[in-house]
Amino acid sequence: MTAATPTPVLRHPISGEVYRLILPNTAGAPRLARDFAASLLVLNRHAGLVDDARICVTELVTNADRHTRTPLIRVEAAVNRRQVTFTVTDEGGPLTGTLGALRAGPEQEHGRGLALIESLASAWGTEAGGPQHPGRKGVWFTLGDQGRSR
Repeated sequence: MTAATPTPVLRHPISGEVYRLILPNTAGAPRLARDFAASLLVLNRHAGLVDDARICVTELVTNADRHTRTPLIRVEAAVNRRQVTFTVTDEGGPLTGTLGALRAGPEQEHGRGLALIESLASAWGTEAGGPQHPGRKGVWFTLGDQGRSR
C-alpha cells in the first residue's frame, strides 16, 4: 500500500543506480544519513539538490530515531540523471492512518517535518512493508526534474 502527494511519481526512477545505507538507530544516524545523501548527490552530478536532500533525509531519519524502537534505519537512494528518490524505512510498526495527520498546529513546537518535505520534494509518500515485512514502513521523497516550481 502506498500513499502519495496529489502528483505521485513512481517510487524509484525507471533506470538509474541504487545506493543503500543501513544505520543503527542512534542519535548519530541523522548526521550519517545526511552526509551519505550529500556525498552521493555530488558524485552523481546533482549538487544543486544537496541542500534539499540533506534537510529531507535528516527529517525522516530523525523521525525514525525519535518515534520508533527500530534497531536499524535503512536509507535507500535511487539516482538517475534527472532525479533522485530517497526512501527511509524502519521496523517501528505498521503504518496507522495517514502521516499527513501528524502536521503541527500553529502553537505546537514539533510536527512540521512532513510539511517541509512536501514543500521541497516534487513528490513524497509512504509505504507499508506488506505481508513479508508487516512491521516495516517507509517514507520516500523525490527531488529533481518533476515540474514542481517553488
